Amino acid sequence: MLSGGGLLATSIPSINVSAGVPGPDLSRFPFSLGIASYTCRKFSMEDTLKMTKRVGVSKICFKEYHLPLNATDELIASTVAKCKSEGIDLYSGGVIYMKTKEQVDGAFEYAKKAGMRMIIGVPNHELLSYTEKKVQDYNIKLAIHNHGPGDKLYPSAESAYVLIKNMDPGMGLCIDIGHTKRINRNPEQDLNDFFDRVIDIHIKDVTSNDAKGTCIEMGRGVIDIPSFLRTVVKKKYSGVLSLEYEIHADDPLPGMAESIGYTRGILSTL
Repeated sequence: MLSGGGLLATSIPSINVSAGVPGPDLSRFPFSLGIASYTCRKFSMEDTLKMTKRVGVSKICFKEYHLPLNATDELIASTVAKCKSEGIDLYSGGVIYMKTKEQVDGAFEYAKKAGMRMIIGVPNHELLSYTEKKVQDYNIKLAIHNHGPGDKLYPSAESAYVLIKNMDPGMGLCIDIGHTKRINRNPEQDLNDFFDRVIDIHIKDVTSNDAKGTCIEMGRGVIDIPSFLRTVVKKKYSGVLSLEYEIHADDPLPGMAESIGYTRGILSTL
């Protein structure tokens, strides 16, 4: 079976993860849990939605594997309809790289057609002013994603913040707490320091606080997840906490379920 991005996809593994079973009531919080669909990059759009539902999440950020950037209007419309029929909010797309004005234009047209309210993006520095104008014209937010060690554009949230802090409020940050930890920064401190621009958060855990650190199930790594979530609550964050589970691409569902369950468990105690 081919995914929306044209990759070979496999069926969802048959594991015992309950669907539709009520978890802790998190409705008192102004934020939501989501899935960054890079997590399910080897699976079709349809199976990605099924796995998202199986872990009890109703918001998703589509990577191009599941809705290609060059998708036809018909494919975009059918994909959006499928999300709605499954009760899943396609709130954003990304990470989308923007190295030319044409790529910026394309990203905003893509997001508009899909009804996305946000782009998780990485525009080149020289395109930031041009991107800001698009944010204003389209009324679609841009959240710049940090990628940690080796990222020459935005290794940290701070590296983006200093460039956009005086721009339109729609120019914001998607703090990836795993990549933040991998450059030996404290995700909690960055959330505090740059909160006025934080409009999206990618959650994950990592094995070490250096470039060798790799993704691991939430609660098993070196990030103090309970402390970070306490700060999320204290700051009254009102966006989405999207799980980006980067390992076990052939079988992500167990790690997704464990990570979302752990996050819900921590939040239920706060």
